[in-house]
Amino acid sequence: MPLLVGRTVVVSGVGAGLGHQVAAAVVRDGGNAVLGARTEANLAKSAAVIDPDGTHTAYRATDITDEGQCAALAGLARERFGGIDAVVHVAAWDSYFGGLEDADFATWQSVLDVNLLGALRMTRACLGGLRERGGSVVFIGTQSAVAAPTQVRQAAYAASKGALTSAMYSLARELGPYRIRVNTVLPGWMWGPPVRAFVRFTAAAEGVAEDVVRGRLTERMALPELATDGDVADAAVFLASDRARAITGQSLLVNAGELMR
Repeated sequence: MPLLVGRTVVVSGVGAGLGHQVAAAVVRDGGNAVLGARTEANLAKSAAVIDPDGTHTAYRATDITDEGQCAALAGLARERFGGIDAVVHVAAWDSYFGGLEDADFATWQSVLDVNLLGALRMTRACLGGLRERGGSVVFIGTQSAVAAPTQVRQAAYAASKGALTSAMYSLARELGPYRIRVNTVLPGWMWGPPVRAFVRFTAAAEGVAEDVVRGRLTERMALPELATDGDVADAAVFLASDRARAITGQSLLVNAGELMR
């Protein structure tokens, strides 16, 4: 039986990759998906693909650094579908690279504003709907928050997502009395647009086949292939559903067994 029949899920950060896959999984499993991202054209394209007649989707251009825009997206969910049952936070700034020695802390503050505070703003905007009938908050974190990769250096991204996971524990306690569950999915290397681009770039820079670069990623994993955007989306939908009704304050690694905890 589909996991989300009659349920409404707000999904932030819907573009060509994971956000699209989460929204598609929501609709596939019988739910209504309310899509948010900064670029309206991306939202329209995603909605047209996953729900051609528009019965189970709505969207609004949303910058999660703006409280008013977060409130407008949550309002759209309630106006169009009568409530909010879950929110899945995919929106993130993951394209700033570097470590401490070369850090631009002004940029770090912007990364934190999106990845940590933006997710919290969007969560707070949805609380009115979530409190009415209980529900679920799902943060998309990163394996990098608990184990730094050797291939790339993304200290700001890892720190912001680590802070979000820490906030999750407090939110799970705070919101639990309203029957609101709060969990995090931690993807590792995830086969989708960003990792495809990394593989192409690295292969071209080194003059090797793309399969060679991809093989370096998979050789450390217990399973012989990378998790996909769709695998991570399925984990998020599970946590958003009543199948996970007794799960809160947890972090779920979706990484083909690269890191085990």
